Amino acid sequence: MSDHRSDDRHQILDVLHRYTRGIDRLDEDLVRSCYHSDGVANHGLYEGSVDHLVDSAFTRQRADVQVATHTIHQTLVEFEGEAAVAETYATAVERRWPEDAGTFDTMVGLRYVDRFERRDGTWLIARRTVVVDWTQVREVDEGPLAGAQFVRGRRDSQDLVYQELVRLRSR
Repeated sequence: MSDHRSDDRHQILDVLHRYTRGIDRLDEDLVRSCYHSDGVANHGLYEGSVDHLVDSAFTRQRADVQVATHTIHQTLVEFEGEAAVAETYATAVERRWPEDAGTFDTMVGLRYVDRFERRDGTWLIARRTVVVDWTQVREVDEGPLAGAQFVRGRRDSQDLVYQELVRLRSR
């Protein structure tokens, strides 16, 4: 593999990682930054422009999902000129606390099948389709760790990672 393609692959992986932070922290700008302005997405529940994806997904996420974790596993990228197809295996877990129903995790084994295009030197998603391979819903009992004094993740700009980034950039 040439160094050129290694750098291209690294840029694509960075986009995929930024997307997962953006969706888990409800950072609309970060999610939008992963797509070309004319990019399209088919997430099953949402299909259309990036603006439609962000508006629809974030409305649902804010209303129904207390915690979300999208974990990326392996990614295979195949290039053809200034375009590439990336197949990324991932697991998504969303925690919900329905009224009077306990706590439930919805887990999804999925693949992001993305067409990336390099425009003006930047690799971004031009088209994304989410392929669902399996789902599982289970009731949650956090056990003895439920009351532990862990730093808890947040779904906004007050999450610890954003605080650390502010500290890093203020030096």
